[in-house]
Formats: sequence, structure tokens, C-alpha cells
Amino acid sequence: MGRRLGPRSKISRRIGEKLHLKGDRDLSAKHAYTRRSYPPGKHGNKGYPRLTEYGTQLREKQKLKALFGLMERQFVRYVSRATKFKGETGSKLLELLERRLDNVVYRLHIAASRAQARQIVSHGHVLVNGRRVNIPSLEVITGMILSLSNRFIKSSYYQERIQATRTLKTAPPPWVSFDYEGGTGAIERKPLAEELEPGIETRLIVEYYSR
Repeated sequence: MGRRLGPRSKISRRIGEKLHLKGDRDLSAKHAYTRRSYPPGKHGNKGYPRLTEYGTQLREKQKLKALFGLMERQFVRYVSRATKFKGETGSKLLELLERRLDNVVYRLHIAASRAQARQIVSHGHVLVNGRRVNIPSLEVITGMILSLSNRFIKSSYYQERIQATRTLKTAPPPWVSFDYEGGTGAIERKPLAEELEPGIETRLIVEYYSR
């Protein structure tokens, strides 16, 4: 499966907003978009061009792809699936992406970014219904039991993440229950529309693929 390579912060500069693709670094003044809030390129700060309708749709599509770390072919499959469901295609697209296993790990604050969550799953640290899984794109469904490997729970990294959740008083998403001390949880239900990734104009993405 292909994956994005290269500097992630440059993606934020190209899109024109901070996308939080690098975890904790995105919260610091060192983030590339914070230091240089203009498009990347050797000609310096020439500002963002005025976008056409097509350009606006394209940028919104690129934004969502970047947030979830997907390649074009993989993203098109999600869009195609979303169109086959009844109801609003855009909301269904976000729901399908939200239910990816790597995104659930990210939403649980076990990882600082989706890229890090993808790595945790790929390395086999997450178990689904008691079986080790290394497929980040696995779609979770209601009733699935999630757990972390004993080795991962004992790692200094995970202990630091637990401490961070206590300090920041973060909690699992409403549609997932999780015990951070024991490293186990369950998918209680599907995410609601208001619990999906905010700030995405899904209408533009659907229009882009409807051309």
C-alpha cells in the first residue's frame, strides 16, 4: 500500500491552514505554517492565488486526503462507497474515514498524530476481538473489542500518553469506551454527524468527484 512521503508541514502551507499532521510539533512555534504562512516555493512569499470553483473543490479534497494520510486511489474508493449509501454522501464519507482503525487509535489520544497511529497499528500493537491486527484501514463496527498488547502498555511511550491524558483531562470519543489503565475498550456505536472531523466542506469534495 502506498503512503505519503516528504515533509508534512509543507502540505499545511500548500493548503493554507495548519492541519496538525505532526502531532505535538504542531502546537509549537516551530511549525512550518506558523513561521511561513504562505505557499512553499523558491520564489518566497507571493501569497495564495485566487481560486476558481474547481480549485476550491480540489483544495478541499487534498485537505481531507492529507488529514487521513490517504493516497488518491484509496480515497476514491471511500468516495465511491459513500455514494452507495442512502443519505448525505459527504457525511457518510467522513463516517467511513472516522471508523478507520488508525483514526480510532488517534481519537483515543494513544497517538499524537494519525501517522503515528498508523505506525502503532502496523507494528501490531493493537488487537481487535483478541486478535492482533496490522491493517490501519480496518473499519471498526459496533461491538468490536479493542485492546493494546502488553508490551505496548508497559512501554514508556504509552505511560507518557496516559499521563498526558490525565493532565489534559482528555477523554475517548463519545462513541468509543476505553480504559487507559488496562488498555482495553469497545466500539459502542457509529459516530454521529457532529462527532466527525470538523471544518470539512464535504459538499465541495462530492462536487469534485461528480464532474
